[in-house]
Formats: sequence, C-alpha cells, structure tokens
Amino acid sequence: MSSAFTSSLSLSAVCLAALMFGLEISSVPVILPVLEAQLHADFQSLQWVMNAYTIACTTVLMATGTLADRYGRRRVFALTVLAFGAASLLCGFSPSAPVLIGARFLQGMAGGAMFICSIAILSHQFPEGKARARAFAIWGVVAGVGLGFGPVIGSAIVALASWQWVFLVQAPLATLGLALIRVGVAESSDPQARQQKLDLAGIVTLTVAVLGLTLLITQGDGLGWASRTALGLMAVTAASLVGFVLVERFRAHPMFDFSVFRIREFSGAIFACIGMNCSYWPFMIYLPLYFSAGLGYDTTLTGLALLVYTVPFLVMPPVAQWLLLRYQARVVIPAGLFLIGLGFALMKLGSGLVHLGSWTVLPGALLAGIGLGLTTTPATSMTTASVPAHRAGMASGMDVSARLITLAINIAVMGLVLVAGILAALRAAFGSALDEARLRALAAQLAAGDVAGAKSALGALTAPETVDAVLQAAVVHGFGGVMLYAGLAAWMAALLSLAVFGRPGCRSAAPQRPATGSVT
Repeated sequence: MSSAFTSSLSLSAVCLAALMFGLEISSVPVILPVLEAQLHADFQSLQWVMNAYTIACTTVLMATGTLADRYGRRRVFALTVLAFGAASLLCGFSPSAPVLIGARFLQGMAGGAMFICSIAILSHQFPEGKARARAFAIWGVVAGVGLGFGPVIGSAIVALASWQWVFLVQAPLATLGLALIRVGVAESSDPQARQQKLDLAGIVTLTVAVLGLTLLITQGDGLGWASRTALGLMAVTAASLVGFVLVERFRAHPMFDFSVFRIREFSGAIFACIGMNCSYWPFMIYLPLYFSAGLGYDTTLTGLALLVYTVPFLVMPPVAQWLLLRYQARVVIPAGLFLIGLGFALMKLGSGLVHLGSWTVLPGALLAGIGLGLTTTPATSMTTASVPAHRAGMASGMDVSARLITLAINIAVMGLVLVAGILAALRAAFGSALDEARLRALAAQLAAGDVAGAKSALGALTAPETVDAVLQAAVVHGFGGVMLYAGLAAWMAALLSLAVFGRPGCRSAAPQRPATGSVT
C-alpha cells in the first residue's frame, strides 16, 4: 500500500472523527423541543443534555494527550472512537432524560478524547511542509461542516426518522472510523511520556469547579441562594477553583501554565475564545427554541433558518487569514468580536419587529456568523503561534479548555436570563391573575419550547384566540434579553482583547504558523 494512499486513509479517519465530534455539538439543539415532548424533559434537563457533553469534554482533554503519548496514539484513538460509538448507542436508546444526560456525559468524555487524539495523529502523520498545511486545512473544513451543518442534519434526521437517530447514526460512522484507523493510521508514541504523571489533582479540581458553578447557575434559584445546600455548593466550587490554581502554579509540568498569560498575543486570543463562547456558540443551543417556540417554525424550517447563523463562519476563514496577514491579530480579533456583538444587537432590534415578519432577526444572525468567521481562525492561530514551539501543545489544550468551559457556563447563564425574561413578560401580561409559582412553572415550560403545555396549563384564563400571541410574545421578550446579554458579552471581550493586545510596538508574537482549523 503506497504511503500517499495510507496518508489519505489516515486523514479520512481524522476528518471523520472531527465531523462526528462537531455533529454532537450542533445537531442536538434542534431536537431539544422533541426531547421535551417525548421524554417529558424540563428546561433544566434540556440544559444538561447539552452541558453534560461539554463539561465531560473538559475532564479528559489534558489526560488524553499524556495517555496517547505513553500507550500509543493510534491505540488510544481507536479506543476513543469505539467508546464514542458505544456512548452514542446509549444516548439513542435512552428511555428518559436522566439516562440521556448520563449517556451524554460518557459521550462527551469519549468525544473530547477522540478530538485531542485526532489532532495528535494529524500532527504526527503530516509533520511539515505543504502536506501538513493541506491536511490541517481539510481537517478544519470538515470540522466546520460538522458544526455548521449539524442543525440541518439534525432536523432532517428528525423529519425522516426519529430523534434517536441523531445519536444512533454515530455508531456506523464510528465503525467506519475504526476500519480507516486500522488500515491507514500508523502507530506512534513518545518514549519519554512514561516518565510524566497524569495531573489528577488538576483534572479533579477543575472538573469540580466547573460542575459546581454550572450547578449553582442552573439550580440556585430552585435551591434558594441562601440555603445550606447552595452555600455549601458555593464553598466547594470556590475551594476547588483555588485548589486548581495552587496545584497548577506549584506543579513542575502543569497542564495549565499560567505564565503564558504574560504573553499579550496569547491572552488577547484567549479573550477572543471566551468572547465567542459567551455569545455565539451558547446561543446556538437556544436559537432553535426561539425559532420554534417564539416564531412557530417547524423542525425543518428551523434547521434551514439556522443556516443563516452557521454557514457564514464556514466561508470567512480565508478572508480572516488575509486580514490577519495584512492588519495583524490586534486589529482583526477585536473587530470580529465587535461584529458578533453588533449582530446580536441587530437580532435584539429585529426581535422587536417580528410583527413585520419572522425574517427580522436573520440579518443580525448573518452578521454574527460573519463576525465569528473573522474571529475564529486568528484566535486559533494566535494561541499556538504566540508561544514557544515546545509549549504549543499545552497552549492548544488551554485554548480548547477555555472554550468548552466558557461554553458550558454560558449555556447555563443564558438559560437563567431566558427564564427571567419570559417570567417578566408573563407578570406584565397576567398581573395578579396567576401566583408566582404558576408563573415560574409557565416560564420554564416556555423556555423549554413547550408552548402547547403552557397553553393547556392556562386553561380558560385567556381567550383561545389571544393565548398563542401572549405566549409567543413572552418567549420573544425573553430571547431579547438573551440577545442583549450575548451582544454585551461579545463587546466586552472585544474591549478586553483590544486592551490586552496593546498598541503597535508592544512585544509581538512569534512568527505565525498557519491556522489549524476551528473549534468551538
């Protein structure tokens, strides 16, 4: 078998893994209303269907690299693909929301490990030159397709089959991936990796801190912020965060080397990663609910409308790379974040004009996608290009971790903002006709996309001809608050990034290497 053919098979295996990983982030949001109806999942459960995947990814990112270097990258990659396929089967056959959340956590662990292994395989199989640049470019495009077209693929699967197949389809893909790995991927390892120890203390403290903070945001209102349980959770979260910082500062070979934040270009790029995952990416989880519950779209139309939001960032990376070479990251990254914020501002404006037509939010969605496309490639490039070559792997791990952790936290925050906005609209609409408990339950139903259930819960309180308009207006109002939050978060990240990058003449980054694709 020729080396060129073997390399093509190896690239196919890695690209397939990237596609599978991306699909499980972006194809699931469109089925959340279906899960709410068929599994009787409440709003918090729907949040955890998404958050379980992203939080689980963060728990394995650093450990996987060490294990792959020690025991063989091909071997560990194959095991993670197998585990991802098995976990996807568990998701597809889940009979209830709690079982699905647990299966999603297992799927996230396997997916995060698979993603890190695929990058390691790609770097080893294509070490330098044009072949490396071409391989990473193809990988980036395929990963972008998984993220960008996931909503359409998910809605098509639901329309043609059932929600279970959004997960079950991963099993045959994983089987194909294993076959490609067997015949196309060469084994490699690092002999010195056996001397490195897993940073178990860092992994545990970071996981507990992220999980605790997410639990506080999603469950704090129900627990009571002054309750013993909530206060205890706050204490555990704070102690875990402090413990993580101390562990990493005093460890000889930390998985998070905080000293790299002294590099302006690295810190500016990390602010970009945080900004994108405080705005664009978590909102993609909720946008299908806006289209379905707020605008009355069916699943197919929702998937098509989401293309306006997702496709622009697939076609912008070449433009972003050209701008990066011409104007430098200190200009391109804050400008991209500003456009994301402006896009959300236009969506907020458009959400108040839905009486003119359901298209009014689409121009803002398009602009936000363009801003993301301008931001992602420079940010991905700068996080590794701005640090010494021997620390690029650690920098990449910090980049991906920052994105996924921020994504998980902001999925929860946006949910909190959404429920609060819907609740405020319902209070204004019904006044004292409904008590606070009923209003909160109604707001949670609407936030989960259950307009029919909310309508039934109202009974004869509102005239049938006006109830739909009242409930949809409450959903639109709630999403207006989420859009405002996302826009302000993107603009704040733009200002921080601009300030950190500094003026021209400040110490510049190491020579930039070609961008290696985009992740969330």
